[in-house]
Amino acid sequence: MTGSSTQGIKTVLHPVSDLAAAKAVYTALLGVAPVADSEYYVGFEAEGQQIGLVPNGALQGMTSPVAYWHVKDIEAKLAEVTAAGAVVKESAHDVGGGRLVATFTDPDGNVLGLLQDR
Repeated sequence: MTGSSTQGIKTVLHPVSDLAAAKAVYTALLGVAPVADSEYYVGFEAEGQQIGLVPNGALQGMTSPVAYWHVKDIEAKLAEVTAAGAVVKESAHDVGGGRLVATFTDPDGNVLGLLQDR
């Protein structure tokens, strides 16, 4: 095996049109209150996974949920996947607190995410 391994899928973001309605459903589904609750993001911690609700996700290019693979070095992993045929959709950028995210598409156009915590 070449390159660095991932730490698995630990974050899944869901685009939502009605944040309040979605928050109620996900709170019921997961059985926990959100750990992050703002007008631009609602996040839940459930059994070691971060489940996020992104309002107006379609306006940000999200049309379906995106799974984020956690990695130690986001730039190295982006280089590995693009060398293998992936296409960068969103370059690595800080989304707050030193957390970096990026998205890319596989050869079939599926959107996959990478996340690096500092």
